[in-house]
Amino acid sequence: MDRQSLIFTAPRAIQLQESPISNLLPHHVLVQTIRSAISAGTELLIYRGEAPSELNADESISSLSGSLNFPLKYGYCAVGKIIECGREIDPSWKDRIVFSFNPHETHFVVSINDLIPLPPNLDPDDAVFLPNMETAVNFLHDGAPLLGERVIVLGQGIVGLLTTSLLSRCPLESLITLDRYPLRRELSLKCGATLCLDPDESDSTKHGDADLVYELSGSPQALNHAIELTGFNGRIVIGSWYGNKTAPLNLGGRFHRSRIKLISSQVSTLSPQLTSRWTKARRFETALNLLKQIKPSRFITHRFKLSDAAKAYQLLDQRPEEAMQVIFDYEIRNT
Repeated sequence: MDRQSLIFTAPRAIQLQESPISNLLPHHVLVQTIRSAISAGTELLIYRGEAPSELNADESISSLSGSLNFPLKYGYCAVGKIIECGREIDPSWKDRIVFSFNPHETHFVVSINDLIPLPPNLDPDDAVFLPNMETAVNFLHDGAPLLGERVIVLGQGIVGLLTTSLLSRCPLESLITLDRYPLRRELSLKCGATLCLDPDESDSTKHGDADLVYELSGSPQALNHAIELTGFNGRIVIGSWYGNKTAPLNLGGRFHRSRIKLISSQVSTLSPQLTSRWTKARRFETALNLLKQIKPSRFITHRFKLSDAAKAYQLLDQRPEEAMQVIFDYEIRNT
């Protein structure tokens, strides 16, 4: 049996590669992919050639242990069904629906320890949002919003919408979000934002003096805007990954005298303040439970076959205002 894998070969160039599926080791299983989701932030940086090629993809994930240098497989939101088990694996694992941080491909062989069994009542369309939901949980842990605070979120992509959904459950004074695309602003209000503004057209700085600001836009230029919106001794959680993109920061004005805290937040680690009680397993369990409640599958706007992957990335690259979550559906049949 062969598998098809999506390969990033150069900036804005991808191809499908067929390769034999390796024999199972005793503690491995063979998974047939059902869905995988495109990360419109990280994957677009790779697709556009804007990711630092010398950086490891993710040292904490075995399937992403290589560098970000072309050619490479990438992706980390895969849901599939176990169709074959190694001899040391309990046969009851067969046919289980599982999550894996695995690149986009039709099949993959993996250690059972690298899989997350999914609850039977969790729709695969919701399950592919697990990494982004875990990221949103991590943002709340790092920002630690307090009762009655004024919170602003810059960027209402998928991670921004999930973060807004979680923040809306907190007893805040206000929750204001900013995004330039009408589709995202509409969804943001449905997720519980008090107000959602277009940063290019609205005088959003009049809503400054925020206690907590999240910069999730993916644009380093937005950091200056975040500083303008943050009050004295406020916090800015920087959840965006900018890759090779840079921008000048104005740190000589009000930032210098305002004791504003810049907090780097990245999901591969836990907040040091929480490690005495929290583990990644506990955070995963929290994210899984939230997926059942929030049902982020409503953010899926486009489905593609893996063979149409080029169209999927062109959509996100050239017409981002039209798309929210784009997924590969491996159950779509050729017609």
